[in-house]
Amino acid sequence: MNNTRLNDFLALSRRHPWHLEPFTETLPDGTRAEVWDTGVICLEPALPAQRDLVISCGIHGNETAPIELCERLLQQLVSGRLRCRQRLLLIFGHPAAMNAGVRELKENLNRLFSGAHARGGVESQERQRAAALEGYVTRFFDAREDGERLHYDLHTAIRPSLHEKFVVHPFTHGAPYSSSQLGLLQAAGINTILLSQAPTTTFSYFSARRFGAQAFTIELGKVMPFGQNDLGRLTALEQCLTALISTPGWQPPAPDLARLEVFDVCQEIVKQSENFRLNFSKDVSNFTTFEAGTLLATDGERRWCAQSDGEAVVFPNAGVAPGQRAALMVTPVRLTTDQLA
Repeated sequence: MNNTRLNDFLALSRRHPWHLEPFTETLPDGTRAEVWDTGVICLEPALPAQRDLVISCGIHGNETAPIELCERLLQQLVSGRLRCRQRLLLIFGHPAAMNAGVRELKENLNRLFSGAHARGGVESQERQRAAALEGYVTRFFDAREDGERLHYDLHTAIRPSLHEKFVVHPFTHGAPYSSSQLGLLQAAGINTILLSQAPTTTFSYFSARRFGAQAFTIELGKVMPFGQNDLGRLTALEQCLTALISTPGWQPPAPDLARLEVFDVCQEIVKQSENFRLNFSKDVSNFTTFEAGTLLATDGERRWCAQSDGEAVVFPNAGVAPGQRAALMVTPVRLTTDQLA
């Protein structure tokens, strides 16, 4: 086997964190493996494929569990232990931040998609990387029109969560939710869904809006350093991804809506200045609830309070840049069969 440069593709990407010259190898099952850039590899199977699957990780450099999971999947494909039967674009998003052991260098990469990288007259390597990743996803999906389009953007959260694994579902602009994808998420051990109600500049929303892909931001526990993750907690997800990649025609079980815990965004708390403060402990877990009227945050004279009992906080982070979201407030809702397709 001559795939020497692919045997440790992540390490190769980290040695060249901003650019890697493209090259091509052939995997043991005949799959064509095209390296497009640092952290970006496209696998084209020898046989016709039904699905066009994007799996991204490391958009934030310190979110290591998804990176380790994707590295293991790639190693199995490169060695021939796992057969590639679907088109796959595998993205390790931010090698430079991985090397530094940080979430971001200057800007949050997951707020720079859908053209946000070109707004504001600001230049940075992270903006260049976002533009490049948009281009690679466009190249991948534009290669054909008849495949099922999927994008799973894998993350871990800064804080612990009362629901360890959960999904942020991009705004659908009125389109129904996918019953098949809800079933897949449940099969992967994910029963908590957070429904976005507005456009965003996240990577998953870019794929959903631009290409009609079933796309999700998938949170898989708490941030940990490399080598300290228990990947056994991701076994169900790994099994689902493996089946998607290697088994033509594989479909997940039907979803059990009664077991889904679904939340809707009711408030977005946006930091306006360096005077911004969250009015609760730094170690509060995601999905912690508050009573109506509880003061949540202040920014000078601006105040945010819980609007109803049971309102819960997700992604609280007072350290974001002014103008960015510092927390989401969510409330439980139910999905019904007439909202699904």
